[in-house]
Amino acid sequence: MNLPVQPLLPLPDFAHIRELVRLKNPTVRLNDWPVSVRGGVQIVCVLEGKFEWMVEGQRHVLYPNDVVVLCPWQGFGSPTNTLEIGSLSWIILEPELFEVHRELFLGKWSTISENDQKLMGRLLVSHAPMVLNNLKQANDLLLRIEAEVKQAEFAYQTRVNQLLDELLVTIVRHLSQQQNQRRDFPHAFEQLEQMLRDSLDHPWTVEEMATVVGSGSTAFTEKVKAYSGFSPLNYLINIRIAEAMRQLRQTSKSLTDIALDTGFYSSQHFSTTFKKLTGYTPGHFRKKAP
Repeated sequence: MNLPVQPLLPLPDFAHIRELVRLKNPTVRLNDWPVSVRGGVQIVCVLEGKFEWMVEGQRHVLYPNDVVVLCPWQGFGSPTNTLEIGSLSWIILEPELFEVHRELFLGKWSTISENDQKLMGRLLVSHAPMVLNNLKQANDLLLRIEAEVKQAEFAYQTRVNQLLDELLVTIVRHLSQQQNQRRDFPHAFEQLEQMLRDSLDHPWTVEEMATVVGSGSTAFTEKVKAYSGFSPLNYLINIRIAEAMRQLRQTSKSLTDIALDTGFYSSQHFSTTFKKLTGYTPGHFRKKAP
């Protein structure tokens, strides 16, 4: 982008923060806001004004308290290269690992669990482009991060990292809630099932599955039972067994590899569960399968 933008302060104590910016634009600036890919995980908050942006090829009109969240390979900017009058703030984080088909790992600075980081990465990718409406908490958290960096009081590095975690958790929760408001449960459940099938080797919990559909664990469990007749974990096991049956029929993979691919923690656990649900051991099923 051609507009001269400077970070609020140098950030030598935070290698994982590439930029922390608050920008007030008092006049329309032509040719200063083209669509571009900035890299990193970028969180952009609209503070004042109305902005019309292309976000990963889709046109959006954004208002105060709207938030755009971008993966490292995604771009945004004005379709006319114009920066409208208004105010923005943004932060760009540099994860240690985050690619389209790989897990998200923020880095040692984050206290978010490894499994939750992986789920966060999947949600960011599957819901792209991510435009969140009326998320004032994001700007409030960015303000608190800015204040901590500027004041540099005792243990401010720790406090900034805690606030970054809170910002990311707030975004994921708001995403789930916003998605849930826009669709009925069957649609949400269909999307969850596809995510489960795409990541069967992930140790899914009920809490993670509930997050995907924007629900609390108790309400989610009740809805799944009413909708499918199974508890969430039993439904997941059925999906795993179905995929294992497919691999036993169509591949020459070892039983151990199939067990791990489909989310069982050992070949013994796989064999026991498979026989309980099908009446056959995996080896016997492979021999008898057409």
